[in-house]
Amino acid sequence: MGNVERVDKTLPLNDMIYYVRKDAVLRERWLTDLENLCREFGCSEREYETLKAVDIRGLMDIGVHQYLIPHILRLFYGVTGMTNNHPALTAYRDAFSDEAQAALDGTIWDREKE
Repeated sequence: MGNVERVDKTLPLNDMIYYVRKDAVLRERWLTDLENLCREFGCSEREYETLKAVDIRGLMDIGVHQYLIPHILRLFYGVTGMTNNHPALTAYRDAFSDEAQAALDGTIWDREKE
């Protein structure tokens, strides 16, 4: 899944998520004006497009910190009604389908030993 060594500490999107999750005005803009918000934080077009698509693997591939991914999902999908079918959880499950299935099967630990 995530890999801390792949985090790009200079990636504007990491800074943006850090600030947005703490500021109600920025959270509102996240939902209503994401493109301009990204521009103001200096995000590249690739960052914006990957974020807009809620492409979890893509976000991690461009250097978004793995611990910010759940924050991104909550910003897009909210936190209420967290069930196994909640969009935030299904997005994670879809992005890491092999790992999710292995966890459900109880074989995730076997894979990590390989």
